[in-house]
Amino acid sequence: QVSLVESGGGVVQAGGSLKLSCAASGRHFGSYHLGWFRQAEGKEREIVASINWSGTYTYFRDSVKGRFAVSRDNEANTATLQMNGLLPEDTAVYYCAADPSRPLYDSRTHSPEAWVYWGQGTQVTVSS
Repeated sequence: QVSLVESGGGVVQAGGSLKLSCAASGRHFGSYHLGWFRQAEGKEREIVASINWSGTYTYFRDSVKGRFAVSRDNEANTATLQMNGLLPEDTAVYYCAADPSRPLYDSRTHSPEAWVYWGQGTQVTVSS
């Protein structure tokens, strides 16, 4: 089992950057795939990016490609989501998730239902 805590959210102007962190506690963090999801007010939770256990495979939703980057440090039990060129439509609560039931190349991992462990979320607000 793993516990996840996100940090780094805040308010930023359009075009700005934020770096979100996900700190994990528990055993076997290095064996878990990690995902970043977001949920805007009144909308469903959607995947933003994911990274496999070794950091050799990543996925990004189309709207953030070229703007966001994801990384992890298994020795430090942390993961980061670097967000550049932020847009007002990126405003949402961002969540870190771990341990999907399938490999990340399986598109079913784009659904929140595929993930077992979740953090509490961190708010990102992008002003225009």
